[in-house]
Amino acid sequence: MQCHKGKLAALIAILVVVLDQWLKIWVKTHFYLGEDVEITKWFQLFFIENNGMAFGLEMGSKLILSLFRVVAVILLVYYLVWLARRRDIRIGYMVCIALITAGAAGNIIDCIFYGRIFNNPMPPEVATLFPEGGGYAPWLHGRVVDMLYFPLVSFDWPLWMPFVGGEHFVFFQPVFNLADAAISVGVIALFIFYSNYISHLHFHKEEADDEPGSRPLRQ
Repeated sequence: MQCHKGKLAALIAILVVVLDQWLKIWVKTHFYLGEDVEITKWFQLFFIENNGMAFGLEMGSKLILSLFRVVAVILLVYYLVWLARRRDIRIGYMVCIALITAGAAGNIIDCIFYGRIFNNPMPPEVATLFPEGGGYAPWLHGRVVDMLYFPLVSFDWPLWMPFVGGEHFVFFQPVFNLADAAISVGVIALFIFYSNYISHLHFHKEEADDEPGSRPLRQ
């Protein structure tokens, strides 16, 4: 059973990374920076790039951030392999960790490679993969590609409203990618379904061994 859990986690992680990178490369080579294509009233493809964390947040030096991401991905992969070797791990918990690991890996690929393998033309030109003149940034300085935009609700505040009167309001404003979505889904599912399980797994349960008869943890 533990072999099947490990294979499922690996399959999910690989699938997320492949789909994430396919969509990013397609957008990067077919959209100019800032281009916005409406799919429905509540869903748009809006090509932007960012130097920071998920959903375009900024945090400190780009090089330090990229190195931190590399270390984080390595630790997550190690943790996922460790989980796969245990018999008492719930499959849903492993899926959550696989989603988080895949999302982190998907964004670090952008940071490591995209500055070297893409150019950065001015709009309305689109980027070229492996351009003759080289990339737009050194290793570990690439920008993360975002494109998923869901303006679910938008309206103008009434003029009589204090502070925000007349301003345009949009919910949900962040532009993100599949890797961000995978991280968010994994973290939210962990918080909702596995808070107690994590506590038992890491603080109240003895180290699992390979002896027959080890029991699965219960919430």
